[in-house]
Amino acid sequence: MAYQEKRKEIDLMEYWKVILKRKWVIATFTGAIVFFTLVFSFLATPIYQARTTLLIEEDTSKLFSITEALNYQPQVMRDLRSFNTQVNLLKSKSLSERMAKKLNLMIRPEFGGGKKQGRSLIDTSKQILTFRWLSSNKDSDSSKARPTAASDPYSRIADSIRSSLNIKPIRETKLVELSYPSPYPVLATEIVNALAEEFINFSIEKRSSSTQQAADFLGEQIANLKEELVGKERELQKYGQEKELDMLTETESSIVRELQRLQEAHTQATINRVRAESRYRQLSNLNVEVDPLPQFLSNPAIQQIRSDYMRKKNEYEETKEFYKESYPQMIQLKASLDNLREDLQSELQKAVDSAKTEFEGAQTEEWAMARMLERQKGDAARMNSDAIHYRSLRIDVDNKRKLIDSLTERQNETLVSARLESLKMSNVHIIDPAEVPKRPVFPKKKLNLMLALIIGLFGGTALCFLVEYLDNTVKGPEDVEKITGLPSLGVIPYLDTDGVKTKKKSRFNIRYSYGGQEEGKRTNPPEVKKIELVNHLFPKIPISEDYKTIRTSILLSYAESPPKTLVFTSSLPMEGKSATVANMGVAFAQLGERVLVIDSDLRKPRLHNIFGIKKSGGLSKYLTGKISLKDAIQKTSIENIYVLPTGLIPPNPSELLNSIKMKDMMEEVKNGFDFILIDTPPVLAVIDSMIVSSMADAIVFIIRAGKTTRRPFVNAIGELNRARAKVIGVLFNGLKVKKGDYYFMDYYRYYQYDYHKYGNGRDDNRRGA
Repeated sequence: MAYQEKRKEIDLMEYWKVILKRKWVIATFTGAIVFFTLVFSFLATPIYQARTTLLIEEDTSKLFSITEALNYQPQVMRDLRSFNTQVNLLKSKSLSERMAKKLNLMIRPEFGGGKKQGRSLIDTSKQILTFRWLSSNKDSDSSKARPTAASDPYSRIADSIRSSLNIKPIRETKLVELSYPSPYPVLATEIVNALAEEFINFSIEKRSSSTQQAADFLGEQIANLKEELVGKERELQKYGQEKELDMLTETESSIVRELQRLQEAHTQATINRVRAESRYRQLSNLNVEVDPLPQFLSNPAIQQIRSDYMRKKNEYEETKEFYKESYPQMIQLKASLDNLREDLQSELQKAVDSAKTEFEGAQTEEWAMARMLERQKGDAARMNSDAIHYRSLRIDVDNKRKLIDSLTERQNETLVSARLESLKMSNVHIIDPAEVPKRPVFPKKKLNLMLALIIGLFGGTALCFLVEYLDNTVKGPEDVEKITGLPSLGVIPYLDTDGVKTKKKSRFNIRYSYGGQEEGKRTNPPEVKKIELVNHLFPKIPISEDYKTIRTSILLSYAESPPKTLVFTSSLPMEGKSATVANMGVAFAQLGERVLVIDSDLRKPRLHNIFGIKKSGGLSKYLTGKISLKDAIQKTSIENIYVLPTGLIPPNPSELLNSIKMKDMMEEVKNGFDFILIDTPPVLAVIDSMIVSSMADAIVFIIRAGKTTRRPFVNAIGELNRARAKVIGVLFNGLKVKKGDYYFMDYYRYYQYDYHKYGNGRDDNRRGA
């Protein structure tokens, strides 16, 4: 027969009673969590965190200009990708190395001062828990085996700082919070402030580098033109002195004017060529991933692709912190990044080619104007060689002066712009410099204690329900009804028979007095030494009433007439069958009925010891035909109780119990006694109990409360059902009734009495079997 558990409604009160029952599990677990948290909080090295706030504005100007410097106004952040790029540059290794060199951290004692730095408690715990000490030993052995390449001594310090550096953009603003944790508050403050200053210097240097390159190129061009101008002026002076030239004729003036126009055109072509060449050189040396785009480069495709590339690069760097490079998402991001880089380089190459074409066109135009100028000079020379040549030299000198003035003006502007670095005109500003922190940010003792308390309570509660779930014992009538459908006949509480009296009042004294002594007439509780025959020796203690309650349940188990032959059995040994049979015999005898108690446990009999009779004769001799039934049954000292002991233990108990004579005896004793109570061995131990159960009117199954597990109980009931035995219910023996034992609270309240009237202050019952 398969037993299906019924669906049970959720009862919050039952959950609460489970918590009360196993409150020590919650208390122990919570105490352990709180204790270890306190130990960790007080032993951990305190960590201080210094922080500063930076304002990062959009870098809209590609080259410094005097107007920008003198009329500086903050720009609106139009592209968040530019802002994110600046934020990521804050955590670059080169910037950390610059800061470490500026502070000379290599000789600072906080970084070991050249010595090996010891590990903190947290680092040591991480190394042990993650088993890094195994790999670290291998790495140290391999490092000893092969020489290491020379590296910057500040590189290790920079990596250490970058790993702990925290950069937090403040949402909906252009502010960035830069913080660094360290056990040394002064060091943390110095690092944060120095890093912010170096970042500002870096941004200024980056912006002024392209301006300085343009200024250097213009300087070279002006120097060349000045050399040519000096030569032309000397030539003009010498020629005028030799020819004694004064004024030119009208015809000569028109030729000279044409010559002057060509000179001016040639000069403008030269200026255009210089500008084109400047742009071409600047684009050729441009690193589009790092350097800002020149102001003259207005190609929207390059700007869009560069924005997409910087966004994808930021996404790649952020994802790299969580995944390895072999992860599929990282591979996809890397491929997209490479494609954008190729597109960016391709568009930049187009811009360079366009600038080169423009430069070559300007150079070609300059050459063409030079040829036209030479032809015009030839015409002028043929008309008036001396005068025209003189004017030509004079115009050439004037044009070169004009060209030098134009380039000098541009050079002066770029030189002044390059020197604006000293003015610290940067798009990055320090809003709140870091101050030395006064309180550590780790460990947060109060927060840790609160979290430990919360985790301990929730974890302990979960552990409490886990222990309850893993407890597979049959706890009470609800369990029995749920897994087998059998009713409960009653409960025998655990009775302490050590004779130890306690002054502590029973926890279960919420019951009322019924038929007991009146208030003020109570006597001291009797000293109970054994559970056997307790209801005969102490008929007025509460446990005697429990046996009467079970007796009533048995009598009312049948609608027509109560069962006359009762078998008491259990699933396994040591569950209190013999003591229960003896006490139930007393309970039935107290009704004035003749009761026969049969000890059919032909392997380990106990009833003869309980009733104090002789073991000789008995059931085994009767079944073997050596004595009569009348001689086998013995009268006890208790009125109306007779006992049929086992006699000598036979070699074949199962065969004797399954004999026809045993069946005839059962029919015979029904005529001579009102109730026959039979003690049998455990069902799962031997087959004897199933043999005897098939001859009885009803079976009472005994469970050791809190000890009998579900599987043996279900298997035993299944065996009895297969033997067609009539199990009328379950008797719970040895129940320790305590506050919070929710399985028996509602059931047991109907027949409880005032333990503190008669009992010894303990609501327990020792095992009697």
